[in-house]
Parts: sequence; structure tokens; C-alpha cells
Amino acid sequence: MAGKVNYIFTVSMDVDADKEALLNDVYDNEHIPLILKVPGVVSAKRYKVSPLTMILGGERKTIVMEGEPAYMAVYELESADVLVSEAWANAVDAGRWPTQVRPFTRNRRHVLRKMLG
Repeated sequence: MAGKVNYIFTVSMDVDADKEALLNDVYDNEHIPLILKVPGVVSAKRYKVSPLTMILGGERKTIVMEGEPAYMAVYELESADVLVSEAWANAVDAGRWPTQVRPFTRNRRHVLRKMLG
């Protein structure tokens, strides 16, 4: 049974165009599966920025978020302590991620949010 989600941790980034296929392969086939084995990680999902058109104030608007990273991973966590655990440290530095992908990422953002209520 999955644990109770108390936090979400988001990691956003851009990647060099010639490394995009590698980033997706490593994230999907190595990085996320390793992270999901870390005690206290409830789920991990990936997203890519998408054009945004919406009704706002009664008007249809297309909103452009300049500088927003293209990729985001969202991790649901039982505790913020997961991020300082030995299991987390080992998972984030395993496989091809630290040497073949991380050096080619930029505009990185790490955000931890605590669930309210």
C-alpha cells in the first residue's frame, strides 16, 4: 500500500537539444525506476511544458511563460527527510544520469511543497 503523501518535490530543467532523446531514455528507464525504490517516495511522474490557452477574466488568452523549463518531474513524498536519505543520494547519482545527462541540463529548479490540511 502506498504511503501518505505529505510533500511534493518538483525538479524542472531544460536540456541541450542534442541530448533530449538521451534525457528521456535515462529518465524513463533508469532514473525514475531508481527513485521509485527509495523508501518514502510514493510516486514519480514526468511532464513537458505545453502551450497554454485559457479563459481568464472572460477573455480567451494564450499565456507564454518565458524562461519556464521544458521538463518537470513531480515526486510525491511521505516526508521531506526522503531528500536527505542515503537511499535518495544513491538513487540520484546512479546510472547514466550524473555523467551523461546532468551536465547538459540548465535552468534547473528544485521546489519542495508541503501539503496543507
